[in-house]
Amino acid sequence: MVNIVVDTNVIISGFITTNGNPAKVTDMIRDNDERIQLCYNKKIWDEYKEVLNRSHFHFDKEKVADLLNKIKKYGVSYEPPRSTFSMIDEKDRCFYDVAVHFDAKLITGNGRHYPMEWFVVTPTEFLAGI
Repeated sequence: MVNIVVDTNVIISGFITTNGNPAKVTDMIRDNDERIQLCYNKKIWDEYKEVLNRSHFHFDKEKVADLLNKIKKYGVSYEPPRSTFSMIDEKDRCFYDVAVHFDAKLITGNGRHYPMEWFVVTPTEFLAGI
């Protein structure tokens, strides 16, 4: 089993384009795929909930609720210590810190927002290695 932290942009992309690699990652979360363990913290949870429910996306409310329920039911939450180095987007720090704590793959479409680390991967890279 691989621990994963999924950037919100991947989940949003998975809802928008239902046949791409972000959708495959999102489906793995929704299906509680035994190959993965989703890891998050309160900030990540709050961002998922807020962004997925933005009215301009027009996402199916039942599908959003189902995914959020699966994250709560099967995911693992922990509040790791905050790292202190400079980041391009401070809102992404929580994803990085949780990934470090859980020795997890951080799956993102915005790799440039994170330090160049072996565990920061795109959805395509993640799926190729699982």
